Amino acid sequence: MFSFLKADPKKKLNKEYGELLEKAMQAQRGGDIRLYSELTEKAEAVKAKMDALSAST
Repeated sequence: MFSFLKADPKKKLNKEYGELLEKAMQAQRGGDIRLYSELTEKAEAVKAKMDALSAST
């Protein structure tokens, strides 16, 4: 009945994905390739969750 009040998990994941990619880009520009790799890996995990939610809907 009040489903419109629930937060959209896709929106949250999309925001997290964008933030991780932004941090990864800044790390790469700063020369910290290890941090860049870690953040990119986390971003890919979030992307996989987003794809799984899209497939189940």
